[in-house]
Amino acid sequence: MAQNHTVSQGEHVSGIAGSYGLSDYKTIWYHPNNADLKNQRENPNVLFPGDSLFIPDREPNEYSRPTDRRHRFVRKRPTLKLRLTLLDQYEKPIANAGCLLVVEADSRQVTSDADGKIEEEIPLSTRKCVLTIQDALQTPYSGVSIPIKIGHLDPVEEVSGQQGRLKNLGYFGGEIDGKSGPDFQSAVEEFQCEHGLTVDGMCGKMTRAKLKQVHGC
Repeated sequence: MAQNHTVSQGEHVSGIAGSYGLSDYKTIWYHPNNADLKNQRENPNVLFPGDSLFIPDREPNEYSRPTDRRHRFVRKRPTLKLRLTLLDQYEKPIANAGCLLVVEADSRQVTSDADGKIEEEIPLSTRKCVLTIQDALQTPYSGVSIPIKIGHLDPVEEVSGQQGRLKNLGYFGGEIDGKSGPDFQSAVEEFQCEHGLTVDGMCGKMTRAKLKQVHGC
């Protein structure tokens, strides 16, 4: 039955689609009833608590097959693509680093590429991961563990989204609480200084655009 879904912290369209038995997030994201939210958020993986999504009815698929034979149907299980970039304190790639990625209860060995990037498929239901750099040659980063919250990055228009991106980039060390305190202002100023922006401590339109560009989403 069609209904509206109110987004909670940590939810994204792919996961929401899966929870309603829909195999493709596009069924929701590109529905005309969600056009305004799609234009506002742009990215189906970056929503904000309180956003409302229209969930359409599931449409059954029909297949014509002869009745005198056995038939096998295979359902492809959709996944998420986790994309990470490892950078050192000088924003240089931590390249070719052997790492351990723990996705919920599943552990797997991964290696960053020449640009420090890691791409892995993870289940739609994933809420958290931990990446540990295990390469002994990556001093002083060997042994560093990085907790990752899937779907918790808020839109860049929100202070909490700005804090999250600045924290991921190493500028902000405080709690992501959506409050514009002095530590947040200092982080914005440092980011602006290093990226050729007017240094005013205000995360205005140009600063948000640059923050989104540098962060990658």
